[in-house]
Amino acid sequence: MRVAVLGVGLLGPGLADWAGGQALLRAPAGWTPAPTVLPAPARLPPAERRRAGAITKLCIAVADQAVAQAPSVGLGSLATVFTASSGDGANCHALCETLATPERLVSPTRFTNSVHNASAGYWHIATAARAPSTSLSAHDASAGAGLLEAACQCASEARPVLLVAGDCPYPEPLASTRPLPDSFAAALLLAPPGAPGALATLEVDLADTPATRCEDARLEALRAAIPAARLLPLLQALAEAGPPRELAVDYQPGLALRVRVDAA
Repeated sequence: MRVAVLGVGLLGPGLADWAGGQALLRAPAGWTPAPTVLPAPARLPPAERRRAGAITKLCIAVADQAVAQAPSVGLGSLATVFTASSGDGANCHALCETLATPERLVSPTRFTNSVHNASAGYWHIATAARAPSTSLSAHDASAGAGLLEAACQCASEARPVLLVAGDCPYPEPLASTRPLPDSFAAALLLAPPGAPGALATLEVDLADTPATRCEDARLEALRAAIPAARLLPLLQALAEAGPPRELAVDYQPGLALRVRVDAA
């Protein structure tokens, strides 16, 4: 499958956005990990902004970055693929606490935010998009599954597709079972090959090759610790914009996504 990349979004520890993150991914020695700061989603009305959970804020932030780089793409007709390995951990924890009380009175807002497609729902409502939307989860393979799904849709339907992959940590005691050190998200705005303004072209295929690791030990630790960060080698290749490069993104056991990156 061949797809073009029109925009990229990034938010993670010490990586505030794609604009600043590119230089840090090219030269990781200058990267200083710091807790991820989730910006308020300005795209949402005030009431929804207050109700949105951490995963929604995270995902909308990177989605906004990606689509801002391709203003010619109409958001109302933009298909999306949202992927997360765990969803809204804090909200899940709060619901479990409520269900453990004698009253068991679950907040309607918490229930609304508990569904796995909450982030996609907030995005499509805010953008008035009526295009198809897919929300998926494949545990540690979620980022790879999302990339495969988005590339398939883009190639088969010949239309732009926005991929958003994000993960937020759980509070204790769930964090001991599912330890995620911080929040991380990335977005790729994909389009059919030859789309004007493309940053790069990707060729995506399945392979039984080992996943590509980050050469910088700290970035590799981040890649290994947070499922959404499995996209870091691909993001580094896009940031470098060098000669054609082939890499592998984590997918299911024994499988990876082989990705060839050709800078525009």
